[in-house]
Order: sequence, then structure tokens, then C-alpha cells
Amino acid sequence: MQQQFYQIEPGIPADTNELERLYDMLNESLSRGVNYPGWKKGLYPIRETAETGIRKHTLFVARTQGRIAGTVILNHEPESAYAGANWTIEAEDKEVFVVHTLAVHPDFQQAGVGRALIEFSKQLAQQKGMKAVRLDVRSGNLPALRLYESCGFRYVQTVDLGLNLPGLVWFDLYEYNLGQRSSAESVGNPSIP
Repeated sequence: MQQQFYQIEPGIPADTNELERLYDMLNESLSRGVNYPGWKKGLYPIRETAETGIRKHTLFVARTQGRIAGTVILNHEPESAYAGANWTIEAEDKEVFVVHTLAVHPDFQQAGVGRALIEFSKQLAQQKGMKAVRLDVRSGNLPALRLYESCGFRYVQTVDLGLNLPGLVWFDLYEYNLGQRSSAESVGNPSIP
């Protein structure tokens, strides 16, 4: 699919049904091939994932042609395993955006949606004065690892997130250090409240 323009904005309650369908369709698609993230329909992500993100004003959607092509949750809530990691910059949780549930609708895969959402995450973090953007990705999730590394994220270490789910033990921690940006770099200003 050819890369398109995506309007990225906060999710609203009216998006919940479409987000639930996106999650379900993505999980069905993953179940038919290599399930790199290890997500499962009915387990994660689910409708409540979207409802909570919308209620907390942390869920964002990428829209194109009247449809939600992808979504991401950005908050200050790291997994407990983040506390012992060797991050490149010291920062309190409130000074860091953590990327959660980056999901792209199967109809829009390979169309730049994931990259647009990650670049948006970095720009919003810069606008809000964050020191870093952090995330975890299941070890061996090659498509996600390639995306994050190509967007400037750096590997920190591999940890057990303590999920206690078969096959979901080891996760790679990544960080985008906003303090390393030069003042000459220009960042767009997403119009987010």
C-alpha cells in the first residue's frame, strides 16, 4: 500500500467500536501468520484497552479516508521491570512517555502508519517537555524492532515483564532520548490539548 497522510488526534468515545474491530481484525490476522507481538483476540488488546485509553486521554488514533488506520497509547505508566533498567537518561515517570499498544489495522500495514504514530509520539513528547520516550517490545518481534530502530530508538536491555503468560517472557526495552536532540532540529507541533 502506498504511504498516505494520517491525521493523528486523541481518540474519542465514538471511536471505541471501530478500535475494538481494529484490535480483533489485527489479532485474527496475527493468528494466521507469524504472531510477532504474541497478542491474542479476547485477551489483548481488547475493547477495554481502548476505553481506558480514551477515558484517560492517552489513546491517539491515526485517521485516513474516514477510517482509523492505527492507534497508540502514550502515558507515564511503565511496567515494573522498567525500574531496574539501565536507561541512557535519568528521568522520573512523569518526564517520560511510554508507548503502549501500537496497533495498525491489517488494511493499512506497510503504509507508514506505525512510523507516523512513532514520529507523532516523539514530537508530542518534545512538545510536552518529556526527557525520553520508552517502550518494550517482545524479543524477536522483528517488524517492530526494525521500525523502532529506524526511528532512532536505542536498545537498552532485555527483561522479563512478569506477565506470567506462555511465550511472553522476554521483552527488549528501547529508549528515544530527547535530551540528545540538537536545538537545530525542528519538531512539528501536533495540535493536542
